[in-house]
Amino acid sequence: MSSTKYTEYDAYAAEEAAEGTVYDVGGQDWDRVVAGARDADDERLVINMGPQHPSTHGVLRLILTLDGETVNEARVNIGYLHTGIEKNMEFRTWTQGTTFCTRMDYLAPLFNETAYCLSVERLLGIEDQIPERAQIIRVMMMELNRISSHLVAIATFGLELGATTVMLNGFLEREYTLDLFEEITGLRMNHAYIRPGGVAQDLPSGAASKIRDYLDRMPNRVEALRKLMDQNPVFVARTKDVAYLDLTGCMALGVTGPVLRSTGLPWDLRKSQPYCGYENYDFEVPTQDTCDVYGRYLVRMDEIEESLKIVEQCLDRLRTAKGPVMVEDKKIGWPAQLAMGADGLGNSPRHIAHIMGTSMEALIHHFKLVTEGFRVPAGQAYVPIESPRGELAAHVVSDGGTRPFRAHFRDPSFVNLQATPAMSEGGMVADIIAAVASIDPVMGGVDR
Repeated sequence: MSSTKYTEYDAYAAEEAAEGTVYDVGGQDWDRVVAGARDADDERLVINMGPQHPSTHGVLRLILTLDGETVNEARVNIGYLHTGIEKNMEFRTWTQGTTFCTRMDYLAPLFNETAYCLSVERLLGIEDQIPERAQIIRVMMMELNRISSHLVAIATFGLELGATTVMLNGFLEREYTLDLFEEITGLRMNHAYIRPGGVAQDLPSGAASKIRDYLDRMPNRVEALRKLMDQNPVFVARTKDVAYLDLTGCMALGVTGPVLRSTGLPWDLRKSQPYCGYENYDFEVPTQDTCDVYGRYLVRMDEIEESLKIVEQCLDRLRTAKGPVMVEDKKIGWPAQLAMGADGLGNSPRHIAHIMGTSMEALIHHFKLVTEGFRVPAGQAYVPIESPRGELAAHVVSDGGTRPFRAHFRDPSFVNLQATPAMSEGGMVADIIAAVASIDPVMGGVDR
């Protein structure tokens, strides 16, 4: 639409529009959008892509203004998947909050949990009291989760560009990763495994050998994926020099993660602002200098290989790092040495006897800890970590009670999505698919 007849809608400042007609993109606006296009002097087509579209990488609505097949304007509309997770956390205890935030970026649940728990632990002042074994397990689980998340990114990317074989192979390898999650946490997704003070429970018997088998299998499988894509002429043609966004653009828009590292800047919070002991691990930060879709793909593939190295180091450290996996302070740490009964439906009699047979005071404390929760000193904390999509952070506020006064997350998908117009405008409509897929947004984190 011409600049004289159209003013872009701003949900926070619509009343400040000085001239022109205001069109919102909040739904039920299609008649006005079409009417505005009809009144314009030039000929163009305004189309909806999504929110229910097989190639928009989630429940995402894009409003595109086309001149033939060239994208003149791209507007991103979100909010179709809103779950109110942050608000709901205000009505649960600090520990129960992990069961909510784990569902935001549902492809990287363990990162959501870690960012939240690190913020809570900073408010509690127990950052130095987290057992070493718990920290190693956290790192190992996050790196396994990074692998599974990147596999989904590459699998769906392949499908959206028409490569079904890539999708099948990517999801197949992800299933092997989810098998490990199920073995260790009991769930394949949305684990609530990382909790304030440590982790829910130690690795079960036999988990280490299964992780070792996984490490033996994955390098060849990653190489097979590379053979499908790295030099594939169709894939290269669809991704090289497409959706260009350089370092200046990334800095202006706050873009982080693989998109930023594809511009050549090795910005990774695991290196620049280490947490959970990442400074003790040997790994590289993969970068490219292409600033395009192909470079973002290469960064993710390289990161999978680096994550495999970190997981192997974690396994080696776990052999000597014995001890608890939850903070020793009984006023904070939930029971982390659970044992299942023979029927597989509940706790073992021995575990029940340990909890209930020690003393009446211990039983009362256990009951209050689980039902009421622990108190967190008044204050606020912001802790960022490096998720598969970039900087993920939790800003947690406490009023001194047993529940978060406020919990707000800096989700990288939400921030990175604003780069869509910069990547897409001036390109072909088919390149919109590649651009959004290279950002790899997860709408559960955007619409939290």
